[in-house]
Amino acid sequence: MSSKKVKNVVVVGGGTAGWTAAAAVARLIGANLNVVLVESDAIGTVGVGEATIPPFRTLHRLLKIDEADFLSKVQGTFKLAIQFENWRANGHDYIHSFGVTGQGCWAAGFQHFWLKARELGFGEDYSCYAPELMAAKAGRFGLLQQDALSYAYHIDATSYAGLLRQQAEQDGVTRIEGKIVDVHQTESGDISEVVLESGQVVEGDLFIDCSGFVSLLLGKALDTEFEDWTHWLPCDRAIAVQTEAVGEPIPYTRSIARESGWQWRIPLQTRVGNGLVYCSEFMSDDEARKTLLENIEGAVIKEPRVLRFRTGQRAKHWNRNCIGLGLAAGFLEPLESTSIHLIQRGVLRLLQMFPYSGITHADREEFNRQMDEEFRYVRDFIILHYHVTERTDSEFWRRCRSMDIPDSLQHRLDLFRATGLVFEAEKDIFRENSWVQVMLGQGIEPESYHPIVDMMDEKELRQFMQFQRQKVDTVLSQLPTHQDFIGRYCPTASA
Repeated sequence: MSSKKVKNVVVVGGGTAGWTAAAAVARLIGANLNVVLVESDAIGTVGVGEATIPPFRTLHRLLKIDEADFLSKVQGTFKLAIQFENWRANGHDYIHSFGVTGQGCWAAGFQHFWLKARELGFGEDYSCYAPELMAAKAGRFGLLQQDALSYAYHIDATSYAGLLRQQAEQDGVTRIEGKIVDVHQTESGDISEVVLESGQVVEGDLFIDCSGFVSLLLGKALDTEFEDWTHWLPCDRAIAVQTEAVGEPIPYTRSIARESGWQWRIPLQTRVGNGLVYCSEFMSDDEARKTLLENIEGAVIKEPRVLRFRTGQRAKHWNRNCIGLGLAAGFLEPLESTSIHLIQRGVLRLLQMFPYSGITHADREEFNRQMDEEFRYVRDFIILHYHVTERTDSEFWRRCRSMDIPDSLQHRLDLFRATGLVFEAEKDIFRENSWVQVMLGQGIEPESYHPIVDMMDEKELRQFMQFQRQKVDTVLSQLPTHQDFIGRYCPTASA
């Protein structure tokens, strides 16, 4: 155990990761801490992660961020789902929604009841029993007291970082402008201080590395090993562009598979975030730019920019007295909108085991174990989309379809294919409904269902399925259009 108490926390880098860490530490546990954030205006942030998932709201509740005010300031819209187009096959689409589909029982999820109903000839499409999914398709949203929807947001990431900065500075965080040119370490290997281009020295007891892909502290200074996952997730570049909105925003993200990657469309109140994630082995930057610009709507606001990345994670997210967050610790492409979630999970875990009295080996080991598990679960879920496909129209998709996959993912696929079962893992953010929706959407058909379903006779099962559908219809009947709700609840000033 380090005998040095932690009093001075230094956050290196701004953006969503840096200002999330600074705001949370300062407001939630920072009474006896000195929190400093070092960033340079000359170094841009990635700032394209504009889609979130429902746990995003947890940290906001802790920080007491007013939802309507926040959404107004970040041009926010509501998100109920992601629509996957061309992933299973060209021309095929399905929706992965938040919330829960239908009603299961103690032994079996709803998919088992649905499988038998379909076998008997009266089960509707699985999506018909998911309120969030059907609301997304209908373009509806609202905040209900009963039967409340599970939802997240589409946001402007740059504005969001600015909002967090404002709150952090109000809570006593000191921002230091400057580019870091050197990192000093003690004889034991801990980081003691960072040196700025101006000559200013910033000392700290605990450093939080939010320096992006460069991973200035965790990667460069501490030489923390990087576990490369590009053999499973071969996309290594993205090109992003903003366009003016040409219609009302829809309450879901669109993910459109292309020849050698996929395109995102994220609707804000007055603009749309667009991007193409692709594999440079099969598509050049010029081809990617052309593909993206040929498949967008509305006038381009800023010129497209190319981002290069490597999928994987650091072997340690917490090494010595440095914790990496966001891109500094690892990267999983934004297919399921997990980037900000993984930042928040790292922040919350740090707050739960904050080393006031000194950093211990046990703290680091537990933090790293939990972050490693969560990254691997997200990794497997993303690989699922690429690997379970019927597409053979390009070398990229043929490779994805035939590649070896992690044993952990293969077990999940085999289990569902044989029995329709999905067992929830403790640190897996994607619960049973998510795995079922995506596996069915990608074309996996279970060969059997749980025998507990046979305790219902056909009449009882028919009534049960009708009731599940009626519950969805009842929810939809209470919802205004997405645009009407935004217009009343959280209109942005520029709208």
